[in-house]
Amino acid sequence: MDTSFQTPVAALPAAVDVLVLGAGGAGYPGAFFLARAGRSVLLADPIGNLGGDCLAEGCVPSKAVREAALVRHLADRFAGFGLRGAKPAVDWAAVLAHKDRVQNTRYAQHAQEIAQSGVIFACARGEIVAADTVRLVGADGGARNVRFGHLILATGSAPARLPILGAELALTSHDLFRLGADLPLPQHLVVIGGGYIGVETASMLQALGAQCTVIEYAPQLLPGFDAALAAFLHDQLAQRVRVELAAQVLSIAREGDGFYVRYKQNGGEHGVHGDAVLMATGRRAVLPAGVEHLGLALEHGHVVVDETLRTSNPRVWAPGDVNGRSMLFHSAVRQSLVAAHCIAAGGQAVDRMRFDTVPMTVFTEPELAHVGLTPEQAAQQFGTAAVAVTRYDYATDSRAQIYADTQGFIQLVFDARNARLLGAQIAGMDAAQLIAPLALALQRDLTAAALAHTAFPHPLLSEGIGKAARAFRP
Repeated sequence: MDTSFQTPVAALPAAVDVLVLGAGGAGYPGAFFLARAGRSVLLADPIGNLGGDCLAEGCVPSKAVREAALVRHLADRFAGFGLRGAKPAVDWAAVLAHKDRVQNTRYAQHAQEIAQSGVIFACARGEIVAADTVRLVGADGGARNVRFGHLILATGSAPARLPILGAELALTSHDLFRLGADLPLPQHLVVIGGGYIGVETASMLQALGAQCTVIEYAPQLLPGFDAALAAFLHDQLAQRVRVELAAQVLSIAREGDGFYVRYKQNGGEHGVHGDAVLMATGRRAVLPAGVEHLGLALEHGHVVVDETLRTSNPRVWAPGDVNGRSMLFHSAVRQSLVAAHCIAAGGQAVDRMRFDTVPMTVFTEPELAHVGLTPEQAAQQFGTAAVAVTRYDYATDSRAQIYADTQGFIQLVFDARNARLLGAQIAGMDAAQLIAPLALALQRDLTAAALAHTAFPHPLLSEGIGKAARAFRP
């Protein structure tokens, strides 16, 4: 990897206007903006490039693998399209090589962006040594103390592990999707955790030929999701993957060439064998050593922030996973810019983060997506009589019929008093793409009429947004 854009730790300035720890989505957008605004900005990250965990081991590499799985899964539909042919064999090493090529392409692109950004970039890990000073330690052990006017704490998160016997035997998303990953394709993967990381991994690896079992502690997949979306995914995924709900994992043990996962369910103890175990039980905030020098308010291990991403320390801002409010790359990007806009304005609240308008997508097969309030949440907040819910079923859609994929729906939640969009839930094909215009509509406080009057292209599933909006009745 080209390192010419990196400044050696020994050559770093003694003080900067803004120091940014972490070059993922929560760090670099704000750093670039502030550099363009004329501030002296030092951006430091131990990976040595942009993208954070998303590019190193998360959303980008996992979706590269997922797309390979989707292409192979299409062979199951050959007969319906009048096609004939064998289902493609899986060359797992070549799939991982494709993933690595995507990651390396993006790292090369980011190197150019850093070189053109005006920021000072260091491949280093930060340690807080005083209320206004960070000690940056390079890979070679060299160190430099740097004072800051403002600090953007964008150090992200890491996979969490259950405190159970044998937890260290499980893989995490890091092991599966990191650059240069060389694990063999599991024959039977046991996934602990039915959140989005767990179900996405099970869905894609099953499509590539693995058997998968998902064990979830909650009574539904995707705890915290809209119940209708979770039920839809369960019905679809359970046709290909073994799903155990309301199950408490007790331990992981080696057994022969594989592993045995023991869990409690319905008052009894059960177990499942696999040749690999994935711990997909959420992510925890990663805070730098010495963070106590900053005097930050913490809650359940996350940094408490307001809508400007400012912490209890007026010189410190904490966008992204460290605050735990919306642990998604695209949310972190927006949060980074909100913090940067306020810093550039001398700390004034000139911009605010609307966490309620951040869309969430689940890249299973089939896909799920949602934004804003569910019908139940809207009813709790405004009262049942003030909420109107409309629905468009894929079974009536021309593209879904052409594609022979008619299981799915678009659901819109409106304020019955003023027709304002409050939320949206989508299950089925293209859900991750379809949620974007609805997130924009929510951000801009658009109404059913605005959506109903938009001419969505035909024959695409986005037509369903307009049709669902036209079904609104106050």
